[in-house]
Amino acid sequence: MARKKHQHYTEEFRKEAIKRSEKPGVTQAQVAKELGISAQQISNWKRQFNRLSDKQFNSVEGVDYSKQESEELRKLKRENKRLREEMEFLKKVSAYFAKDQE
Repeated sequence: MARKKHQHYTEEFRKEAIKRSEKPGVTQAQVAKELGISAQQISNWKRQFNRLSDKQFNSVEGVDYSKQESEELRKLKRENKRLREEMEFLKKVSAYFAKDQE
């Protein structure tokens, strides 16, 4: 059985779908039908937008949660870990050689 490929929507598209569904006299089902998506998808986006649980929307109060920023943060964390390990190693080596000089 072939799996259905997930469609990725832009942040703007998601926000627009939520805005449309919140207009008086319009239901999520109507908006979903117009956009060719499920009403449940709009509910999910609305919940994610309100909670920002998975950082689906890129910025909140000036903080950038975009994929590029996340990748850079992970890279910097890896580099920080590596440098801490190197520093710990150098401390041990310098203590070893200082002990030999006494």
